[in-house]
Amino acid sequence: MITLSALNEIIRIRHGFFTREGGVSQGIYASLNCGPGSADDPAAVAENRSRAMAMMDLPVQALVTVHQAHTAEVVTVTEAWTPAGRPTADAMVTTVPGLALGILTADCAPVLLADRKNGIIAAAHAGWKGAVGGILENTVARMVELGAKPKNIVGAIGPCIGQRSYEVGPDFPAPFLAESADNADFFAPSRRDGHHLFDLPGYVSRKLARLGLVDVTRVPADTCRDGARFFSYRRATLAGEKDYGRQLSVIVLER
Repeated sequence: MITLSALNEIIRIRHGFFTREGGVSQGIYASLNCGPGSADDPAAVAENRSRAMAMMDLPVQALVTVHQAHTAEVVTVTEAWTPAGRPTADAMVTTVPGLALGILTADCAPVLLADRKNGIIAAAHAGWKGAVGGILENTVARMVELGAKPKNIVGAIGPCIGQRSYEVGPDFPAPFLAESADNADFFAPSRRDGHHLFDLPGYVSRKLARLGLVDVTRVPADTCRDGARFFSYRRATLAGEKDYGRQLSVIVLER
């Protein structure tokens, strides 16, 4: 489990970016696959989620995840639900102590947020579609509705695909450049003519800063290149694997 000091320093906040290590899943899902949307053995996924929560001294019933669909939808969580009853959304916000907001990723950026003064937390799934489509704006806006102030919100970006691994096609930059010409900063030339390398964590970081956050940090990792520690959708696709595991990122407001 990886943590960042920016969140560790906030009283009553606990968080963790879990790796793929420490679980019971086998084969391409080895070992801490926490994604119920994968084709892994459901019993193994349930055990992995339980083990992850145990590392945070929490019961598995405290873990709340959503059916992620690369949307800009945010839900306010007031009580836990089961994995089978999870709504479709890509971010969660709560003021309720003891609820562990969990995001599942395998290259997309998990983003954990906490207002250091007002007891409001959030967890967001920021793939490129959600990031350019407004998931971060909507998440911060929902936190503000509940009483947060952007200048008090600490942002932590977990392990995701790095720029060297994220080759995109000729049409990919268009929505980013339509948003701002400055977003050209996040594209570098690829070896293939007309293709680019996209800096997802850099884009997410700047977007959070433009939303008024002054304290944004990130885990220096590339999920695609580090197969020993992380699951990766792109790596699995390039290898011709039929599916892939998901790692879990969690934030909780302590009781």
